[in-house]
Amino acid sequence: MASIYGLHYTNTEALIQFSHQHLPRSTFIPVLFRPTVCFAFELNPINLKSSHMAPNFLRLLIASPEINPINQKARSIPILNPFNKYGRVFFFSWLGFFVAFLSWYSFPPLLTVTIKKDLHLSQTDIANSNIIALLATLLVRFFSGPLCDRYGPRLVFVGILLAGAIPTAMAGLVTNIHGLMALRFFIGILGASFVPCQVWTTGYFDKNVIGSANALTAGWGNAGGGITYYVMPAVFDSLVQHSGLAPHKAWRVAYIVPFIIIVVVALGMLFTCDDTPSGKWADRAMPIARGSSDSSIQGEIDTPSSVSIAKDINNINEKHPQTISDIESQSDGTTYLGLANSEFIVPPTTKEIMHVVISPQTFALFGVYACSFGTELAVNSILGSFYERNFPHLGQTEAGEWAAMFGLLNVLFRPLGGIISDLIYKKTQSVWAKKIWLIFLGVAAGAHLIAIGVSNPKTEATMFGLFVGLAVFMEAANGANFSLVPHVYPAANGIVSGTVGAAGNLGGIIFSIIFRYNGTHYDRSIWIIGVICIVVNMSVFWIRPVPTLHK
Repeated sequence: MASIYGLHYTNTEALIQFSHQHLPRSTFIPVLFRPTVCFAFELNPINLKSSHMAPNFLRLLIASPEINPINQKARSIPILNPFNKYGRVFFFSWLGFFVAFLSWYSFPPLLTVTIKKDLHLSQTDIANSNIIALLATLLVRFFSGPLCDRYGPRLVFVGILLAGAIPTAMAGLVTNIHGLMALRFFIGILGASFVPCQVWTTGYFDKNVIGSANALTAGWGNAGGGITYYVMPAVFDSLVQHSGLAPHKAWRVAYIVPFIIIVVVALGMLFTCDDTPSGKWADRAMPIARGSSDSSIQGEIDTPSSVSIAKDINNINEKHPQTISDIESQSDGTTYLGLANSEFIVPPTTKEIMHVVISPQTFALFGVYACSFGTELAVNSILGSFYERNFPHLGQTEAGEWAAMFGLLNVLFRPLGGIISDLIYKKTQSVWAKKIWLIFLGVAAGAHLIAIGVSNPKTEATMFGLFVGLAVFMEAANGANFSLVPHVYPAANGIVSGTVGAAGNLGGIIFSIIFRYNGTHYDRSIWIIGVICIVVNMSVFWIRPVPTLHK
């Protein structure tokens, strides 16, 4: 008997036939023959030399990806091919998160001057509205994780976008601080789109590229926060200068733009994409089950009908422990089906949800993400005001444009954090190495915050340079974090993603409160946040990155 990818075969001919049907040519396949002989063979020995050549990078971005035959996940990212279903899901994942920012982050660029003057707001009112904007996101992110595991991330994604688009269209009805707070609370629902964005990507891309895929979708989506600092002032200025609207009407009309864009993207996602590589969310087990019904092979396979998350957690610290990362690093074919079963997502019970949420591994990522993304949210809400305070000659529009650069750097540095994390894992086959990389980024970001706060730069070059340095480490930490998330509880990925994602908003609320009580002393708040970030990262460093499972 032979086995490959966890399927068992009674003869070599059936094995070779399956390999030719389901695996790319020039693939080196580990084959385990029981009980004594273990060897491997090459499907296309004539092209052995070409199988070791470096792949053409551009071709990988355009061509249909290589597919894992067991779980149907892509092993490369067709970034430039939205006609392929994997490329299309990648495209809508980052675009959906991107357009959510057009409304979620739309107030800070206009709040400091235009809206403040029109609604007669105080600095405290502005700070309170920034906190309220993060509160709804915190609550919805907690619930969206389990909802993704139950109904699938695509429908949750569409629902969040449409729910957030409705209050966006109602911005013109605001006349006082109470209306502004209510509006920003409900628009904050859009921030929860991050969770289905990451869960959807994880369901389509395999472990060898998941860090890069998650970091790219989150990073490019996050850049929407930076683009908004350009878009909203530009739309406002156009309505005032070219359409002749009064400022108090122009800022209200401006919110029709993000409303239309969000609705169009949500409908595109709904009608052109699937829940999973196999189609509907209810059919997500089909890739694994299909292996047992292949007419050309006589094999045995366990189709997952349920996964006990609590059982995995209860096995922690039992005798002869083995970590998930240990299983992932094994190379013989018998492990692949086990991994596919362990990644199968089922609707969780309340008890299972709580087990995952309070586990040390989830807590560690929770704390680190609260510092990295929480800092980004809080800093983004005051950055334009900070620049305008230190450099009054910039004015509202130019200060907003410089502040936009901080968010736009997500295009580069958040993906870079995940890509480097994948490369480290490929080299070491150790999830611990990913964890060390994450903590390094978190501590370095904290050091930059302290440097900014203590020095309170008085020259533009120093100020902008230090914030670029902060963006490098802080945004890379966001990407590295969600490179680690899929390893923790694969069968409860939605719960982990939702919990860790909510941590970012909790951190944002805490840090926004620090800004609120320090008024316009932004420098003081920033160095306090830097100290908190370093302490939290060092405190969770010792926690094992993945749970220990019974061998």
